[in-house]
Amino acid sequence: MAKAGGKGVNLKDKLDGNELDLSLSDLNEVPVKELAALPKATILDLSCNNLTSLPSDFCSLTHLVKLDLSKNQLQQLPSDFGRLVNLQHLDLLNNRLVMLPVSFAQLKNLKWLDLKDNPLDPTLAKVAGDCLDEKQCKQAAIRVLQHMKAIQSEQDRERQRRLQAEREMEKKREAEQRAREAQERELRRREKAEEKERRRREYDALRAARQEMEIQTKKESSEIPKLSSVSHPSQLPRHRCSWFQALLKLLLLMLVCALSTVAVCRVTELQRQSLCISVNTLFEDVVTALQSHKIVQNVLHQNSQQ
Repeated sequence: MAKAGGKGVNLKDKLDGNELDLSLSDLNEVPVKELAALPKATILDLSCNNLTSLPSDFCSLTHLVKLDLSKNQLQQLPSDFGRLVNLQHLDLLNNRLVMLPVSFAQLKNLKWLDLKDNPLDPTLAKVAGDCLDEKQCKQAAIRVLQHMKAIQSEQDRERQRRLQAEREMEKKREAEQRAREAQERELRRREKAEEKERRRREYDALRAARQEMEIQTKKESSEIPKLSSVSHPSQLPRHRCSWFQALLKLLLLMLVCALSTVAVCRVTELQRQSLCISVNTLFEDVVTALQSHKIVQNVLHQNSQQ
C-alpha cells in the first residue's frame, strides 16, 4: 500500500483502465514496488505531490507510456531514466530541474515533452522552447531528444577518447616497462659479460704466469747440464795438467835427490859408507848400461869431444 496524506491507499482503487491517478496524494516518495505490480497501468499521474527525487528502481517501470510528474519539487531525474524506452508522453512542468540525464537520449519513442517552469540550463531551455500547445510540445520532444543524443554522442566520443588515451597511456607504460626490462636485461648481460671477460683475463694471466714459470723452470733445468758440460772440459785439462806437473816435479825432485846423493857419495868422505858404496855401485852399473847403448855412446862421445 502507498501512503497518501498519512493514510493507506489501495492503488487498485485508483486504477481506471490503464490509467493510474496518484495526483494530489501528498506523496513524498513513489511506491515503486506497488506500481511494478500493476503492469497494466501504462499511464501514471504523479502530479501535484511533494516528490523531490525518484528512486533508481523507478526506471524499472518500463511499461509506462505516459508519465505526468508536473508540479513537484524534482531536482534531477535518475541517471538511467532512459530505461523507460516505451515512454511517449512526459510532463515535467514546474519542477526544479536544471539538466536532464544523458540517458534521456534513449527515449526513442518520446513524442511529447513539457519542460516549462524549470530552472533549466540556458542551452537546454533554448533547445526545449515553449510548450504552449500540442505542436510545440511535440517539437520540444524532438529537439530535446536530438540535443541529448548529440550530448550522448559527444560524451561517447569523449569517453572513447579517454579510453583511447588510457589505452595509449597503458601501451606507453607497457612499452616503457618493456624498455626498462630490456635495458635491465641488457645491463645484466653486459655485467655478466664484463665479469666473464674479467675472469677470463685473470685466468689467462694466471695461465700465462704458470706457463712462464714452467718455461723458466725448464730453462734453468736445461742450463745446469750445459754449465756442467761446459765447465768439465776446461777443468779436466787443468786437473790433468796439475797432476802431470806434480808428477814431473816429483820426478825432478827425485832426480835431483839421486844426483845429489851420487855427488855426495862420490865426492865427499861419505863414499866409504855402506850406503854410498851401494849408491856408487848402482851409479856405475847405470852408466855402464847406458854406455852399452850405441845412441847413448854417440851422445856421450859427442859430449866428450865437445
